[in-house]
Amino acid sequence: MKVERSLIVIALCFLFLAPVGAQELLNYPLDTINGEEVYRYQVERGIGLYRIGVNFNVAQSEIIRLNPQLRDRGLHYAEILLIPTGRNVQVEGHVVEEPVVEEPVVEEPVVEENPIPSDTIRIHPIESDSVVADSVLTDTVVAQDTRRVVELALMLPFESQQTKRSGNAERMMEFYQGALLALHDLQNDSTLYRLRVYDTERSERKVQALCDSTELDSVKAILGLVYPIQIERMAAWCETHHVPLLLPFSDEVDLASHPQVLQFNSTDEQEADSLCAWLKAQGENIHVVVTEVREAEIASSIRTLRKRLKAHGISYTGLPLRDLMNDSAAYAMDLDKENIILLHSDRYQQVRVVLPHIAALRKVGHNVRLISQYAWQKEHIDLPQVYTSVFTAETSRDAYDALWDQFYAGGHVSESPRYDLLGYDLIQALIGWLQGEQETTGIQSVIQWKQVQQGGFQNACVKVLAY
Repeated sequence: MKVERSLIVIALCFLFLAPVGAQELLNYPLDTINGEEVYRYQVERGIGLYRIGVNFNVAQSEIIRLNPQLRDRGLHYAEILLIPTGRNVQVEGHVVEEPVVEEPVVEEPVVEENPIPSDTIRIHPIESDSVVADSVLTDTVVAQDTRRVVELALMLPFESQQTKRSGNAERMMEFYQGALLALHDLQNDSTLYRLRVYDTERSERKVQALCDSTELDSVKAILGLVYPIQIERMAAWCETHHVPLLLPFSDEVDLASHPQVLQFNSTDEQEADSLCAWLKAQGENIHVVVTEVREAEIASSIRTLRKRLKAHGISYTGLPLRDLMNDSAAYAMDLDKENIILLHSDRYQQVRVVLPHIAALRKVGHNVRLISQYAWQKEHIDLPQVYTSVFTAETSRDAYDALWDQFYAGGHVSESPRYDLLGYDLIQALIGWLQGEQETTGIQSVIQWKQVQQGGFQNACVKVLAY
């Protein structure tokens, strides 16, 4: 069977491009490596290889050619990359040939069989007189297909109308790519899954327009939405139409008031209670130290953890941050126990300055461990840590990586958690929910749904990881 080469993700990638002219020098330091003119670029937080290629108008393969370490470990924040400028360089009297720069887009793969999701996928915009003209749909064209059709909707801020997309939009794209791979794996002889995709941006109006129309009447479940006002609008619609809404990122929804909402992210209270249970299990071998800073500079998760420590009857020693900064924190430590230092802010830039001072405590004989956050893991902190996480699955990724390589050119954004794996796992969980399953083991996440009072459902699988 002849298959059209028409992945929707490829079409979206073309929409998002805003390349820089190859011959126009950018404001980055220049160098010459083996006769080739290159930029020296320091990797920014939240940016991926694809976006770097777009910004410099150079193929990802060219970046990897000059930085072969990326093949094995991916990008690291703040590392220096060599990026070809695409200009001729005069070396010792002769001209070095200008390297060929490919188009900075993900090339559309030639698919001979097993297209995503399992049949031909085509992209077509909603008609101009429809509700949200800049949304897109994926549709499946199947000749004489007798399978039951289940339609799903994905709503994320892809920023398709923006000239320069943010790093967050890059992550949304990878989430979407992973969701498509999940659909590929879920198609079977009896059921055909079809996906409607909407770029909701930050617009309350777009979501409200969808709710006021008949656009979603055939949709059986919805995945996505980021901003609270959008979630409130769609949650009300879902309650009226008895359609489940799985939220991948929000953790502040009043689930008791929204019976159709499934919330993946754990709450601060869940994480604090899980951590307190772990601390209690350590018995008398630990000593908890809580850093004390001005309330305006501290994340709400720290305040919550302090309250839960008291509720669980766990004593702790207060340590002013200034004492830690001037290396006079030894009085708060216990030489005979492991000192668990509460440094739990999700704002890593606020706390990174104190890490050398904690390392100094180790050098003088104090056994210390940080209470940190899962997101810190990409910072390569050379200190023992303990943190709570919803990303605890230990499933092999070999089959998934092979599927990614089959359909997508280039690698994914190297960060933790991986948004493509999150998209894959949550599509699996949402379809499992439609089939009556309360628990799903994905590639990156184990998801266990637990009802909150008589309302919606919260992912109850939060584990404590220590190393």
